[in-house]
Formats: sequence, C-alpha cells, structure tokens
Amino acid sequence: MPTYNIRGINVEFPFEAYDCQLVYMEKVIQSLQEKSNALLESPTGTGKTLCLLCATLAWRKSLGSFSTGRRAGGKLSEGSLSQSESPRLPTIVYTSRTHSQIRQVVQELKRTVYRPKMVVLGSREQLCIHPDVSLLHGKTQTNACHFLCQKRTKRYCTHYPRVSEFVKNNPGLGDEPIDIEDLVNIGKNNGPCPYYTSRELHKVVDILFAPYNYLIDPGNRKSLTIEWENSILIFDEAHNLESICADAASFDLPSTLLTTCISEAQTCVDIAVNRRDALNDKTYNPENFAILRGLLLKLEKAIAAISINSKEMGFTQPGEYIYKLLKELDITHKTASVLIDAVDDAMTLLEEDAKTSDSQKTKGTVCRLETIGDIFKIIFKEDGNAHAKNYRVHVQEVEVNSPDTIKGSKKSRIFSWWCFNPGVAMEEFAKKDVGSIILTSGTLSPMDSFAEELKLKFPVRLENPHVISDNQLWAGIVPVGPSGHPFNSSYKTRDSAEYKLNLGNSIVNFARIVPDGLLVFFPSYYLMNLCIEYWKNTSGASTNTSNSSTIWERICKHKRPVVEPRQSSLFPEAIDDYMSKLRDTSSNGAVFFAVCRGKVSEGLDFADQAGRAVIVTGIPFALWNDPKVRLKREFLDEQARSQRTGSKVLTGDEWYSQQASRAVNQAVGRVIRHRHDHGAIIFCDERFAKPNHQSQISLWIQPRIKCYSKFGDVVFTLTRFFRDAAINYPTKPKLTQIEESGVKSSLVKLDPDIFLKPLVDKSHSIESSFPAEVKRGSISRQLHEILPANRSNLSFNDQKLSSTSKCTNNKILEQRLIIKKEVVDLTEDVRPDEETETCSQLTAPYFVKKRKLEKAKYNSLQRCDKSCGPPVQECRSLQVKSETNLQERTSQLVSSGIRSGVSSSTSGDQEQKGKMFINQVKEKLSDGEYNEFLGFMKALKSKAMKIGHVLESIIKIFSAPERLSLRQRFKDYLPAKYHSLYEHYIEKTNDPAVDL
Repeated sequence: MPTYNIRGINVEFPFEAYDCQLVYMEKVIQSLQEKSNALLESPTGTGKTLCLLCATLAWRKSLGSFSTGRRAGGKLSEGSLSQSESPRLPTIVYTSRTHSQIRQVVQELKRTVYRPKMVVLGSREQLCIHPDVSLLHGKTQTNACHFLCQKRTKRYCTHYPRVSEFVKNNPGLGDEPIDIEDLVNIGKNNGPCPYYTSRELHKVVDILFAPYNYLIDPGNRKSLTIEWENSILIFDEAHNLESICADAASFDLPSTLLTTCISEAQTCVDIAVNRRDALNDKTYNPENFAILRGLLLKLEKAIAAISINSKEMGFTQPGEYIYKLLKELDITHKTASVLIDAVDDAMTLLEEDAKTSDSQKTKGTVCRLETIGDIFKIIFKEDGNAHAKNYRVHVQEVEVNSPDTIKGSKKSRIFSWWCFNPGVAMEEFAKKDVGSIILTSGTLSPMDSFAEELKLKFPVRLENPHVISDNQLWAGIVPVGPSGHPFNSSYKTRDSAEYKLNLGNSIVNFARIVPDGLLVFFPSYYLMNLCIEYWKNTSGASTNTSNSSTIWERICKHKRPVVEPRQSSLFPEAIDDYMSKLRDTSSNGAVFFAVCRGKVSEGLDFADQAGRAVIVTGIPFALWNDPKVRLKREFLDEQARSQRTGSKVLTGDEWYSQQASRAVNQAVGRVIRHRHDHGAIIFCDERFAKPNHQSQISLWIQPRIKCYSKFGDVVFTLTRFFRDAAINYPTKPKLTQIEESGVKSSLVKLDPDIFLKPLVDKSHSIESSFPAEVKRGSISRQLHEILPANRSNLSFNDQKLSSTSKCTNNKILEQRLIIKKEVVDLTEDVRPDEETETCSQLTAPYFVKKRKLEKAKYNSLQRCDKSCGPPVQECRSLQVKSETNLQERTSQLVSSGIRSGVSSSTSGDQEQKGKMFINQVKEKLSDGEYNEFLGFMKALKSKAMKIGHVLESIIKIFSAPERLSLRQRFKDYLPAKYHSLYEHYIEKTNDPAVDL
C-alpha cells in the first residue's frame, strides 16, 4: 500500500493515488494543520470520500494513537464518562446528508488501513429493535421509546438496561468499522439496544459518523457528549448545507396547527383535573396547561387580526416584530422558559394517557404541542434579540381543503419567521472554538456565494478537475431545435407551441442516439407536465403529414419513459419502474423525466448504463414572486447597501442566479460517476451560451463545453461520441445499483449492438439538412488526444483558474514513489530561485505523479486558457528525485520496439536514427503524452491492441502543427504492410468533413 508524505504527514492510501487525489488530501491536511476552514469541490468519481478519510485520519494519528480498546464507562447517563485524565485529542465528526450516504462512507473506511475507534449515530427508525416501537416513525416512535424506558411502566423495554453492561464488557466495540446494520445485529444477538449503545459509545470515539441534523439542530447537538474545542467537523455532500442551516433556524406555523395545539392543551387540562380528582394525583398542575392554552388562544387571535392588504405580497415585517407581537401576549424571554416546560409536561402527560387508554399497547402519539415548544426555543434561544436582524416575519393567507365548508375550502394563515442568514446556525461552532470545518461535495460551485452565505471564512479552497479523459464526456450547448427555433424555457417563451415541438423532436433524436439510460431535467414540475401533455397530443411534424405518431409515441419507440412523481412516497416505485425498463432489451433503454432540485437530481447514483446522458431543458430559476425568494433577495440587497464601499457582498440577483446554477450542477453531476464512466451533458437552452451562466457551471465541465449553432452538428458529434465510446470503453456485463435511502434497484448490462445503428430520427428536417451541414464543415474538426481512463497526468491546458485567492508561495514538491510500503515524499520546500507570483486559486493539481514508474523528472506545468488572457505560470512545480536514468531506459525500450516490432532494418545507422527520433518525440510531447506513446508502441509490438486503433491514437498525438514532421517520419519505422493504412488515417485527419 503506497504511503505519501504530504505536508509532513505520512498518508497511507489503498492504491496508487491520482494527482487530483493528492491535491485534495494536501488541502485537507492544510486545513487541519492551520486550524482553518475549507471548501473542497471534487467531482463524483474522483475518490473524494476515501481521500478525505485517509488524510484526516493520518493527521489525527500523527497527534497520538487512536482510542482503540478504550471502555465506554459503566453508568448509562449524561456525562457518565470522563473524557480522559489527559487532554483529549481532537474528535472528528463526519456528517453527510442521509443514512445511506453514511453507510457508503463506512464502507470506504473499511478499505483503508486506519482503524480509529468509531461509531455511527442513527435514528430510532434505523436502530430500534423493539418489536412494537420499531414499527413506529418520527416523534411517535421517540415518545413511545421514552415511555418504555421508564422503569415504572409495566412494559419496560428489555433492551435498554443491557446497554451499560454490554458496553463495559466489550471495550473493543468500535475498534473495527461498524455500520448501523452491525449494531442492529449485535442488539438482536446479545440484547443491548443498538440506539443507546451507539449513544454511549460516541463519548469515547476518535471519529463519529452522523447525519447533518446532529450538528445543525440545537437539540441534537446538545445531546452529544463531545469536547467541541479543537474538534474537526466534516460536512460531506454539503451542496445543500446553506438551505439546511436556514431551514433549521426558521419555522412556519399554520393556523390549523395552532388550533390543534390549543385543543391538545385543553385535553391536558382535562386529564390533569381528572387525575387530581379521581386519583389524588397532583403530578401535573392543570393551571399550567390552562395558561398555555390561554396564551395560544391569544396568539391565534393576534395572527388573525393582522391586516393583509395583498394576498400575493402577504404581510411582512422585520424579524424584531415577533418580539413585539409576543410581548403583547406576555411572552418574553423570562416567561418563555415556563411555557417550554409546560409544553414538555403536556407531551409527557398525553403520552402517558395514550398508553393507559390503549390498555398498555405501545401505539405512541403525535403531540403537536411539541412544535410550539420547538418554535419558542428558536425564538428565545439567546438572551437578547440581536439575531432577529437576520429574520423576516411573514404572514400569508392560503386556501385549505375542509369538509366543513360548503365550497370545500376555507381561508387559513401561515405565520412564518424565516432566517435569511444560514450563518446563524454555523456561528455556533465558532463559539465552541472548533478546530476546522471542512465542507466538501461534488458540486459546490459557485463557491463565492456559498462561502458568503455561511458567513464563515474559508481560506482553503479547491475546485478539482476530474480523473476522466476528454473523450469520456460530451458536453454541449444546444441553443436551437431541429427546425432552428431557439430553446429558451423562460416564462415568455416556454408556453409557445414551437418551443414544445422542437424540444420534443430533439428528445426523440437524443433518445435514439443515447444508449441505455437518459435523464431529462426540467426547471419545474409545471413545465415538465406542460411539455409531456403537449407531446402526447401532438405529431412531431411542423406541418400536417400522413405521419400520425405523436411525439410521445416516438420517444417511447426508442426509450420507455418514467416520470418523476411529486409525492415522495411514490418515488421508490418510480425508480424500480425505471430500472425494470432499462433491463428490457426490446427497447433502447429508458428515459427518466425529472425536475431540477427533485429527488432524481439530488440523491441518486446513475452510474454507467443507468445514466448515459443528462439533458437540461432550462435554467431552474425559483419562482420570482415566491414570498420567501422575494424576501431573500430584498434581505441580501439591504445587506449589500449597508456594507462599506469596495467590500465583497452577495446581491439578491447574484444569489438568485447562482442558486439556479447550483441546481443545474447537481443535475448534470448524475452522468459521470466514476473514472471509467462515460456520458453526455446536453444543455438545451440558449441562455447557457452566455458567459455569466457558463462561468457558474462546475469547473471540471467548463473546458469541455462546446456551443453548437446547428442542431445537425449536435446529432453528428453526439452520434460519433457514443460510437467511439462503445469501442474505447466497452461496458462489461455487470450489475449496477441505484441506491437512495435504502432503496436499491438493479441494472443488468444491455446489448451494446442495439445502439450501433444510424442514430438520426427521420421524422423531421434533420434528416435532409444534416449531411449538407457536415459537408460544409460546420463543425470544428480539431482532434484531441485520446487518453486512457487511468492516465496519471491530467491535462491542465483547458482548466480555468479561479480568481478567489492568491498563491502564497512557490514550492517544490519532492516525491519518491516506491509501491511496496515505502514512502512517497511530498514534503514542501520553498525554492529560493523562484519568484513569488500572484495567481488565481489553484483549481487543478499543481504536481504531477508518474504512474507505474519508480523515478521521473517533470517540467513545470503551464496553464493557458485563451478565453482568460495570457498563459498563467503554475505557482508550484514538482521535482521528482531519480536514482536511475528514465531517459536511458525508455529510449532503450522504444528503440528495441522499433527494431523488433516496427522497423525491418537492424543496421547501426538505423538504430541510431531511431534513438534520435525518440529523443525528438520526447522533446515535442508532454510527459503524459510521451508515456501514452510508449504504451502504444508496446501495444504495437505485442499486438495487444488492434493496429487501426494504435495508428489512429499515435496520429492524434502527433496532430499538433509542430508535430506534423514527427507524424510523417513515424511511417519510416512501420512495417511496409501498414504504410497504406497509416496514410489512410492521415488522409482522414486532413479531411475536415471526417473525424477519427
């Protein structure tokens, strides 16, 4: 297992690391060493989770040994453990969005050599093994668990009291990676409650895994027994963190819910009075519940009395207004605690009464009063009202269905207190003096708005490239449809018949071209349903013809459709339907119609055949007149006006645009899921051609995006892409899974031969216009190098540089790569002869590591982006120490290959000529290209690859103008029988109408 020395830390990695993985780990360690926060974006498929675990645990191990074998104390109570007599080493809290994502992280941990003491915190729904309580959900389950854990109940839970003894007698629990399923099995076999076992074990672990809400939610955070000072907080899949933080600090109170709470308070009064009179039970004071009910009645009346002049605009006030309103009801910071205690007592009383009424059956109850308690905790969380400046009060009137009214609906109100500063939740960690906060995801772009929203400083940032080659991704902007009508999904044009007709016809073509799974994302459910309804009732032809097939029928001819449902409960069924249709070999796969920000775009892994292409039909801007969106924009604009001149702030318009771009990035991230995957990203909206929208697309995609002026060009290049991909990246039959929150579906490889046929739909003008367009040479025929999927040297020429920071210095990174358990030294030293250059933040690796070679020396990398001005010199370079002469070894290897496998001459002059040619090749090619050339030479000698593919690839390597002489001279070293074939491929390269 290779070991890399990164910033003085020895990191053991399960396999030879890619360049972008080394850069990612360097950034993680930099953040930990400097006790600074980090924003790290690395595309899905680059091994982000594994890098994060290895780098973090290697750094933690350098501070001291892990806590393996440590016993999690005996008494089951809050604070029952002393952390340690000596100062505790930092605890790592690793969070992700869902339990299924945490499960995947634990699987990655098992692949490493690191064995910290660990545990996964889960909900009762995940961990409870009680035969009755495990069938419940949400607050009902929590209340039932609390009730059965009380010793005075007759149905006392038998699993709960076994936790303390089991944890005490098994000090090695958590020394090996254990998942939620492992804890459940332990409970079933040995008896201890898995939920409370994990809660006890978390007090002594080195690394704790949990969903986001354990850190964001104040109540969950308070329940954790962690030494927060210097702790490390990791938020994986953090692209939605800002909205999660804002929602956690906000609330909506519908009048219907308030009415239910008033009813529950009255029920508590009745129960308490009955107990006092019949049983002389004075545990609960009915007067407290009566006071609670009276205050809720006053609140209901006060909300109903608010004057709403416009239903669309609602009633809006600054955040401080809520304290004024509640003060009139005698609810202040002093009295709020009494009300919260009354709510807690009411919840317990209702639960106890439900058990008694149900003859001791564990059914549990849902207490709506708990919501009121949570609301008061949000409002009165601090002694003062300073945080209210980040809020807005909003009251809106809505129609609700009601069987009591003649018309079937009645007016109701929703009283909201919305937080527009997500940093309110994150600032709690700053107060606790945590060491570092690391936010990472495959799609954090645009980063500036993300950091600005959270109100935290992120000195360490990274936007990593992908490990894939350029020929593994087709990314294009399609501004017009088959008839030339512009694609624009804005509200001004989306309802036009011409737009829907062209979009439908284009999807018919894409359904025919793209093999296997196709994902089509709409900006909204409204537009998706509008288009599908139109396609089901409209022929694809722009004029009346004898062809009676509708657009929908033609789509179904090529791919069987599935539509994302609005209801979450129906989503697992939709996924199963999609996967079953993919397995159907009678069609060319399946197409999933979905919406940006929906479940398909956020939480699913459409790897390989499950998602060969993503179509984005528009920019998913939020509803302009939505109250929350409107107030958020106004809030940011007010903040911008109040800031000092020259300071960088986020305006409402910028936020509005960047939120839409982030949703697009999430959707297109479904297509490339690992380094051997390939697929296409199709932007069907002319607005994507604008620089301001392209600049907000994920950085690894930007250099690969091309804008096509004609739809025929799109069909031609996309057809060629999948034709070549079927040859270069043949998919082996295997089982693929889509997993989200425990929902799994399987995909069996389909026959690729089905898809290698003419891929242009003949039902409209594209058939006649396409060949002519190709002959006119309307597509750029520039050839790009074909790189193997596991190439070690990433190309940086097309990578754009971020302008968010300055490089602080130039460094030499030394690397000694010896595969078998020896150290690869990446220790940094400042090279005195280099000048410090001001440059943009590094967005790609600044060192390059040769794979499967023990020693190598590299030249400094240079980046050049024609759209961004002159070339920018990389601020760091890699100097690889060498004990053997790589130049001599490779020259001997290639010369030998030329003599024995390529050239028929064995004279001394010819051998010397071959060596000179190899030296010139090495001078003209980059290090990565030279290694590829060597690989193709070996393949040519061993006949491991088809001769045609080898010759094509070598011609492409020599296709640059300064290399054309090498391309011509290379023919001299080929056997005579290959000369005509070689010339044939050169002619194809020179023909602008033909592309290899």
